[in-house]
Amino acid sequence: MKIIDKYILKRYLTTFSVMLLLFIPIGIVIDVSEKVNKMIENKVPFGEVLTYYLNFTIYFANMLFPIFLFLSVIWFTSKLANNTEIIAILSSGISFTRFLRPYLIGATVVSLFAALMAFVLVPKASKGYNDFRYTYLKNNPKVRENQDVYRQISKDEFIYVSNFNYMSKMGFNFSLEKFKDSKLEYKITASRIKWNEADSTYTLFDYKKRYVGDLNDNLEAQGQKDLEFDFDLDDLTPVVYIAETMTLGELNKFIEKEKARGSSDIDRYLVVKYKKYSLPVSAFILTIIAVAVSSMKRRGGMGVNLALGISLAFTFIFFDKVFGTLAEASSISPLIAVWLPNVLFGILAIYLLRNAKR
Repeated sequence: MKIIDKYILKRYLTTFSVMLLLFIPIGIVIDVSEKVNKMIENKVPFGEVLTYYLNFTIYFANMLFPIFLFLSVIWFTSKLANNTEIIAILSSGISFTRFLRPYLIGATVVSLFAALMAFVLVPKASKGYNDFRYTYLKNNPKVRENQDVYRQISKDEFIYVSNFNYMSKMGFNFSLEKFKDSKLEYKITASRIKWNEADSTYTLFDYKKRYVGDLNDNLEAQGQKDLEFDFDLDDLTPVVYIAETMTLGELNKFIEKEKARGSSDIDRYLVVKYKKYSLPVSAFILTIIAVAVSSMKRRGGMGVNLALGISLAFTFIFFDKVFGTLAEASSISPLIAVWLPNVLFGILAIYLLRNAKR
């Protein structure tokens, strides 16, 4: 690496680090001001609060990583442009592509850091962050799916419950269907089902078990019956943010398991998986856009570049959130929805880079 590479790379990484160190405490202060009353009201242990804000720091940094990166690159590149350092560099015979090299090296370092965060640190932080929120801060938490839960628990067994209260461990309108060779073998129904934590069994009220035969059916009925099943409470009430709490290996196994069960939330889990890959790639795209936008000295100075940069950064975040939500709630492919913002902004990066070279 030449002196100019070391100079730009140092500014790149230093400015990005300082940006994180400046904005994360601001985010913590805002979060404390919003939640301190509930924490005091619920008598949250101080150790739990400290752990929460450690997880909050990682979660917050990962969520706003594109904005931090974009603003940091625009900030120090605009300063280089205002000090006519970029003009001096390009006038010495260095091409714009060569000038871009240390930025791409810096983007590689940041991408590796973002990948490490997404694959290793963020899942654990997300679990601690969300568990704390739903345990201490939410008055009426919608932490679990508990309405019209339909699950495939094995190759030939399906369960359904219209409503399940995780606190009382009680569900309503329960049914279990068992198939053999694509034909219904028997069906168990109950008006209520209750989990017995002491012996890991379920109590079924108004229990009925109907055996389906070729010529006649057989019906077994009891007012109350205790049974053991090969499913647990997480099958009846899946946690809505469970995919965010898993490492890549765990998430891949979980998705395969849910596909076999016929889960209706596969798209939500795939969005989480694909974002682990797309976020590090966005570091390169945003770096190129930021350099192309801020490398020219403008009449309005750094303010114009920062205003333009903030607009583009929030537009990127907006597209990322919107397409992710559409993938979860509609028939749009999660792969296309997650990568489309990178593709669109990648095209924009190529266009701006060509103009900057001129």
